[in-house]
Amino acid sequence: MQRFITKRVLSSTNSLRSHRCFSQLAQKQTSFSVHDNDIPIPKLPPFDYSPPPYTGPSADQILAKRKQYLSPSLFHFFSKPLNVVDGKMQYLFDENGRRYLDGFGGIATVCCGHCHPDVVDAIVKQVNRIQHSTVLYLNHAIADFAEALASKMPGNLKVVFFTNSGTEANELALMIARLYTGCQDIISLRNAYHGNAAGTMGATAQSLWKFNVIQFVVSGKNLTSNNSGVHHALNPDPYRGVFGSDGEMYAKDVQDIIDFGTSGHVAGFISEAIQGVGGIIELAPDYLPAAYKSIKKAGGLCIADEVQAGFGRTGSHFWGFESQGVVPDIVTMAKGIGNGIPLGAVVTTPEIAEVLTRRCYFNTFGGNPLCTAAGLAVLRVIEKENLQENALVVGSHLKKRLAELKDKYEIIGDVRGKGLMLGVELVTDRQQKTPAKAETLHVMEQMKELGVLIGKGGFYGNVFRITPPLCFTKEDADFLVDAMDHTMSKM
Repeated sequence: MQRFITKRVLSSTNSLRSHRCFSQLAQKQTSFSVHDNDIPIPKLPPFDYSPPPYTGPSADQILAKRKQYLSPSLFHFFSKPLNVVDGKMQYLFDENGRRYLDGFGGIATVCCGHCHPDVVDAIVKQVNRIQHSTVLYLNHAIADFAEALASKMPGNLKVVFFTNSGTEANELALMIARLYTGCQDIISLRNAYHGNAAGTMGATAQSLWKFNVIQFVVSGKNLTSNNSGVHHALNPDPYRGVFGSDGEMYAKDVQDIIDFGTSGHVAGFISEAIQGVGGIIELAPDYLPAAYKSIKKAGGLCIADEVQAGFGRTGSHFWGFESQGVVPDIVTMAKGIGNGIPLGAVVTTPEIAEVLTRRCYFNTFGGNPLCTAAGLAVLRVIEKENLQENALVVGSHLKKRLAELKDKYEIIGDVRGKGLMLGVELVTDRQQKTPAKAETLHVMEQMKELGVLIGKGGFYGNVFRITPPLCFTKEDADFLVDAMDHTMSKM
């Protein structure tokens, strides 16, 4: 491991192998009840639930079967993969019944909490009645959820298309924009992630997630576009970007791409309000209004990817784009929409939605009764339990405590995000912002041993992604930070 300085300790450790996708570090499990060198080990907050005994195959058996029968492209966190067999609200349980605080939420997916009783009840009732028919027949579940979802949207965003995932939703949104405008050029942001199908892989702008297949991609610097591709604009990254927090300066690159890389007309612009896979990067203030203005002037549609930031996760607003004071033409969503059920959606205006009547558009499972019944239950739980407000209150407390850790440890270069969508970037040199890749893996491993699960992301794999269920409490937040503090104090 590279050497680095904290304000408490200077030490060197053994060299650690790092990988962008998963940890290669092995650590011995530590008990909660002991003390290490007289420094108290944080303890999980009390929780009134014990899972039933697990009698299934062991982690080793599952891993062996996975290696034999599943795609070798599948990777996992941790040197000793975690066998999750039970979940309840903000906690997960392994095969031995050990409890973990879920600070990752299934990649910003579990919003209400694992196995929330209201969501489970809605799913069970629906599956006992009818699990699937087809949208060629009538069923109230899809219509009820579409109505409820439309009520949460600003402006005239009232027409809903259901899909099975965020990738599908973004693919459909890009196609709608191209059909509506008659143009092919799409502008997205560098460092963005929008999916892994042909169109969305083109809009994605990290080499790690892009295969060497035809994507019709044109870089922001290549001005020889054949008007059939995706252009990647400068990322308005306040931490690593060239213009700091000046959103309007970054937005000039969007206009430059339109002027010098297209015919002057574009199909659309797609972006997240907070980049999730990209490392919890909140777009610089005032960026979207300026970028949207250029896109509108060029006849394009503005697409907001709310797959991770939507459904109250940012706390201050129900949708991430609202924090920048804009109203998109198309909004895509998934993950939190179903609390773990495979469900996605595209919401747009009645006028724009008409373009899909030019041919037959159909999705076999999109909007099936089981998924939409679950989606409606999720929406009702978010409202009934004030989970957006909880994300704001608990998320603000958590971010404040993480910022205090930044003051304490030099390895923390940045703390960012909103609500319960937070990122902590580790660097070995604050001035150079050198990514601390191995240290990131080490901290994740050690926090798991203490009973805390968090994710990681960013182009360099050095950003902790903290996206827990929205039922997270202040006690949970304190435990997460205490576990991180304890781990870093040992480095």
